[in-house]
Amino acid sequence: MKTLHSTILGSGQPFVILHGYFGMSDNWKSMGTMFSENFEVHLIDQRNHGRSFHSDDFDYELMVEDLYNYIQHYHLEYLILLGHSMGGKVAMQFAVTYPELVDKLIIADISPRFYTPHHEDILAALNVVNFSLQNTRKKVEDVLRIYIKDEGVLQFLLKNVYWKSKGKLAFRFNLQSLMEHNSEVGEALPSFTRFSGETLFLKGENSNYITENDKVLIEAHFTNSNIITIKNAGHWLHAENPTQFYEEVINFLT
Repeated sequence: MKTLHSTILGSGQPFVILHGYFGMSDNWKSMGTMFSENFEVHLIDQRNHGRSFHSDDFDYELMVEDLYNYIQHYHLEYLILLGHSMGGKVAMQFAVTYPELVDKLIIADISPRFYTPHHEDILAALNVVNFSLQNTRKKVEDVLRIYIKDEGVLQFLLKNVYWKSKGKLAFRFNLQSLMEHNSEVGEALPSFTRFSGETLFLKGENSNYITENDKVLIEAHFTNSNIITIKNAGHWLHAENPTQFYEEVINFLT
C-alpha cells in the first residue's frame, strides 16, 4: 500500500490540509506553519501531485481511501480537515464517508455541486512543454507564458517544475493521468450524503466557485455549516488574504 507524502508540523490535535488541482502541500507551507502553533498539521500531497505516488487511476473515491489509509498509518483521530478546491471535494467526501474520524471540517472555495470541466486551457498549455527542448526553468516559463496570461496561475504551475535528474526538468504532477481524468475533478458530492459535524465554508469575495444558489445544497449536505466570505480574494483565498483566512479558521476552531 502506497502512503501519501506529507510534511508534519507542530503538535496537538491533528489538522490535515488538502491542496487543490495541480497543487501540492508546499502551497500551504506558510499557512500550515501558522496553524502548527496550536495543532499537529499534516500538509499532504494527494495522488498524482507533489511528491506522492503517480497512478493511472484518479477519482474522489480513490483519494478518500488514500486519505483514510494515511490517517490509519499515523493513528490519527478526532481530526480537523481542511480542503481547498479539489482538496475540498476530497474533504467533503471523506467527512460523509468517515464522519466518526472528523471533528471539524473546513472547505475553502468549493461547493458540493458538479462543475463543468474548465481546465482544458491549462492542460493544453502544459502539453506544449517539451522538456528536451525547454531544458531551463526560464524556457519552460517562456512557453507557458504564451498560453497562460494570469500571472498568479502561471507562478502556481511553475512551482511544479523540478529537476528530475541532472539536466532534466519535469512536472511534479502526473500530467498524463490528470488529462485523462480531468472530468473527475468537477464531480459532485454523491446525493443524499450528510455530515452533521461543525463545518465552515470559506468563499473568496471575487470568486464564483461558491454562489448564492449553492447555499441550499451546502446546507442539505452539511447540516451544521456556516459560509463566510474572505474579502479581496479570489479562488486562492488563503494566499490572497492570509490574515482574514487564518483568523476565520482560528475563530471557528476555538
